[in-house]
Amino acid sequence: MTDVNAAPTSDPLPNRRAAFFLLFFSLMAIGAGNTMLIAAVIPPLIRDLALPDWVAGAIFSLSALCWSLSSPFWGKRSNRWGRRRVAAIGLAGYSVSMALLFIAAWASVSEILTGTFAIFMCLALSRAMFGLIGSGTNPAAQAYVADRTAPDERQSEIAFISSGFSLGTIVGPAFAAVLVTTLGILSPMLITATLAGIMAILVYRYLPENRAPVSDGSHVNIIPGATGLWRSRMVFPFLLYAVSLSLVTGILTQVFPFIVIDQLDLCPAAELSAEPGDTQIECGKRVAGFTGPAFMVGAMAVMISQLALIPLLRLRNKTLMIAGCGPLALGALLLLYVLLLPADQSTVAFVYPILITAQFFIGIGQGLARPGFSSGASLAVSPDLQGNVAGLVISANGMGYIVTPLVGLVLYQFVSRPLPFLVCLILIISMSIFAQFAIATGVGESPERQPD
Repeated sequence: MTDVNAAPTSDPLPNRRAAFFLLFFSLMAIGAGNTMLIAAVIPPLIRDLALPDWVAGAIFSLSALCWSLSSPFWGKRSNRWGRRRVAAIGLAGYSVSMALLFIAAWASVSEILTGTFAIFMCLALSRAMFGLIGSGTNPAAQAYVADRTAPDERQSEIAFISSGFSLGTIVGPAFAAVLVTTLGILSPMLITATLAGIMAILVYRYLPENRAPVSDGSHVNIIPGATGLWRSRMVFPFLLYAVSLSLVTGILTQVFPFIVIDQLDLCPAAELSAEPGDTQIECGKRVAGFTGPAFMVGAMAVMISQLALIPLLRLRNKTLMIAGCGPLALGALLLLYVLLLPADQSTVAFVYPILITAQFFIGIGQGLARPGFSSGASLAVSPDLQGNVAGLVISANGMGYIVTPLVGLVLYQFVSRPLPFLVCLILIISMSIFAQFAIATGVGESPERQPD
């Protein structure tokens, strides 16, 4: 039987820290670009084009569907082509996606492209390129770390490279606010496309491989446990938890900018309809000015969890998954509270600090929970299956975003604004109970963390 806690097949090399930093900055570029879209570009763009709010979520939903379908493919392909090559392909795909998104958005704003369906399809298909090809970077990066870490350090090292994405979400909104003010609302897309292209070249040329790709693709398929890995009782609980967490965070993230716009009245409909061309940048600036700092606080909280709390506390992966649910629930409750406030109390001075605090708790919860299930799933399988399980984890981590527009933005716009957050609270409570009872103690843990 294969020892799932065996050391990596290749000894860690002295240059692994530099390699991890290169992946760290690659994920930071992706995180910055994604948060710029969510916080400062897509919501005001959608409002300016007079499209319904759910269109913003649907654009990301199609991308998430492509991401979830493609991530397992890229995880397996990283076994055969090498982690470096697949990571570089993912970054290149992300670059192309952002460039196409810029062209589609520019054509829409310039009224070269007209009609709700046509605009939606061009924006959505451009973003889908990220899901189809850009999804290669994350599983390749996680598998690369698994190749070069011992079981007892994997949790902290996966948290380290994941924090690169979190740092990007800190830098992204601030950078977006500057870009929108100086170069226009669409400039973050073009800058991100250029940055991702540069990182693709750097990864392809300079990321060292210490594990040779498998030349015979059939070799991976005959490894015990490779077929139907997602159904394995050792892996499936982590994946189901990841799907639930992605649904919760998808709702909280995608609906948040619209809460800010509506509760703080940043883009009045009368103003936009009167002079849409003149007010587009002003609306974007106002939205970025509020959502940017809020997302920055949330991302800083993620980094606090991943770089400080996790190494300090050294909790089991299962415990991290349970502990992350508490702050997530607090964040959802605060957003629900804001939506239930009487109109005379919904002032900027009162509401905005609550929104900032909500993002902080959401960030702490995500920062604890994500390394828990990512490291747990990695430690539950053998070294030869790290690419496979990394692809499944990344797929599950984006799967909830597929239905977020239905559960989040459609409920928010057409049914009841508080309802999406009640759904989140029910899911969070269910996740905590599930992690407690469905994941056996010791599964997905290093030998040092297993009980006697």
